[in-house]
Formats: sequence, structure tokens, C-alpha cells
Amino acid sequence: MRYLDIDRLKNAKVEHDPYEYTIIPNVVGKDTIERVNDSFPPIPSGGSFPLESLTTDMLIKDVIADLDSREFEEVIEEKFGVELAGRPKMYSLRGHTRAKDGQIHTDSKDKIITVLLYLNREWSQKMGRLRILRNSHDLEDYAAEVAPDNGTMLIFKRSETSWHGHPPFAGPRRSLQMNWMVDESKRGFHVIRHKVSAALKKMGA
Repeated sequence: MRYLDIDRLKNAKVEHDPYEYTIIPNVVGKDTIERVNDSFPPIPSGGSFPLESLTTDMLIKDVIADLDSREFEEVIEEKFGVELAGRPKMYSLRGHTRAKDGQIHTDSKDKIITVLLYLNREWSQKMGRLRILRNSHDLEDYAAEVAPDNGTMLIFKRSETSWHGHPPFAGPRRSLQMNWMVDESKRGFHVIRHKVSAALKKMGA
């Protein structure tokens, strides 16, 4: 792998309280984070943007190539006890967070595994830090909190109790999300939905 620290991934511990997740700091090195930020595409508004809607030549695509590898997939399979080979994958970039984002949710049932890679250089704010939650209604009842910076990666297995969210934050907050999907039709729905959303935002809707 060119950009992901595979040894950090392999050595990371999977937690089981309140659901299956792992937090891995510095999976992507500081120099790479700098280069990713220097070539990050202009995403002036909130919401998720799939890579299919972006045309800028950017280093993040090379990082995604690592994520797209069978080697990375095998590590995730072993850690979470799931079979992912042949499952469709979905990627989306975010450049900004809106005040309404971060509400408590589990992720949709059509997602098997969620990977969040945080691309901000440093994160000194108290707000906007993702929390691994124990329930569906209390942001203060959390098992872990993740600063969205310096190549930190959060991976979790989607379940009916995989509650997560973050205190409201409005402003630049860069991240890459990857999901293994149940099937291709579900992936297609998400890509189409994201494409329509991105097009509307470009038109000022």
C-alpha cells in the first residue's frame, strides 16, 4: 500500500461496547494529509459528494486506490467477521459540515461496513467530533470520541445499535466515507441520490 499504514490497521483492536468498531490514529501519514489538503477539490457547501461527481485530479484518488484494494478488504473481513469480496463499494467526500449534520443515526440497512477517514490537518474545536453512542437520543452518553483529523480512521459494523453522531458544527470539515453495500442496486441508489444532490447544489437550489 502506498498511503495507508497497513500494520496500524492489522494491529488495531476492535471494540464491542456498544457495538463493533475500531479507531485508528494516523492511518494516513501527516505528509500525505498535507498533500491531500493541497489538492482537495473545491466543495463549498455541505452534504456528501461522491467521487463520480468530481473531476479534479487529486491525491485522494490514490488513497482511495489503497482502500479499494483486496489487501485492505481482507483486513476488514478478518477484524469484523464478514465476507466482503465481491460486495459493491461506495465512496463520498465531504468538505464542509452544516449545523444540521451530525444527528444521531445508525447508518442505513443497506450498508455492511462504514469507514470514515478524516482528512483535516488539526482539529482543535470541541464541536464536530464524532461520538460512538450507547443510545439513539443522548449525545453525552458515548463510549468514544473521535477528533476528525490527521488521518484518523473510524471503522464500524453497521447494526441496529450502531448509533453515532457529533455535536453541531458548521464549517470546513474534510472526510472520506467508504461503505461496503449489500448489493449493487443499493449502491446505485446512493450514487444517484448523491449525484442529484450535488447537481442541485451547483445550480444554487
